[in-house]
Amino acid sequence: MKKLPTLKCFWLHSDTITSAYDELVVPLLNRMPNLEKLDLYMNVIERKTFFDGNDLKMNIINYMPQLNKFTFNICSLSSFYNEINLPSNEDIQKTFRDFNNKEIIYWADYFPERRKGHCRIYSYPYKWKYYDDITNHFPGKIFIYVRSISLYDERPFEHEFFLRIAESFPLMEELFVRNQKQQINKPIEKSKKLSIIKYPSLKQLFLNNTCIDYHEQFLFDTKTSLPFNVRVNMQYGLVKQVTHNFTSNTTRSNCAKINFANLRKQMKFPEYSDDFSTGKELFRKHIKDYFPHTQID
Repeated sequence: MKKLPTLKCFWLHSDTITSAYDELVVPLLNRMPNLEKLDLYMNVIERKTFFDGNDLKMNIINYMPQLNKFTFNICSLSSFYNEINLPSNEDIQKTFRDFNNKEIIYWADYFPERRKGHCRIYSYPYKWKYYDDITNHFPGKIFIYVRSISLYDERPFEHEFFLRIAESFPLMEELFVRNQKQQINKPIEKSKKLSIIKYPSLKQLFLNNTCIDYHEQFLFDTKTSLPFNVRVNMQYGLVKQVTHNFTSNTTRSNCAKINFANLRKQMKFPEYSDDFSTGKELFRKHIKDYFPHTQID
């Protein structure tokens, strides 16, 4: 518990989820009275109060009178939140009015099915490589340092949401999508010309935890133009439906750009042959005709 009076710069970046932020992290930071630079990245669970400007001032900043550079990215997930006691984003933003004109981004979500509340608070410009659990309430802006993102929501992701994601993360290399809710605006989309979304830097795409709509979203060339040599994790049954048993021209061009596909299924081949080995080879030929440049697992 000794003070650390000579420490001027401290960087604490933890991907591990913690429930001991107030018990361990805050007391540690309070030992650094002469700190000038602080960089904090935390994932906190089961905290009973919201992170806001008042919280950061009372627990951190007031203990560091020499602090002149404070960058942070704090995510919080708790079962104590609900839609009624979630403060508005506008109310939270007001608590940062005297943060030396720094731009602070705050947004919150409530997931009724999980009975969990989620809030995220960070200084902008955002300089970390990862941005996880983005929902429909994502506020946008440009994130040039981010290379890997994950999307999660209990509400559907529409085409316009993916367009906003592509614009916000121009150098994104990894994209994880988790959503089992079917898109609502699909009938409207069919009656108008959509903006085709491009992900020029994308190297890996994970669609394992999605319904069929998101396989369509990324494989239909009327919605998305995948880059060449992308690696994709998908569900075999959904890919088979979306591609009309690997015959559709709408999905052919994007499938031809994939250099590795994990189809996430224990394969059986009775539709090709009663003999396992023969059926397996016929299946491989059938698939390879549709994925001509793809290593298939």
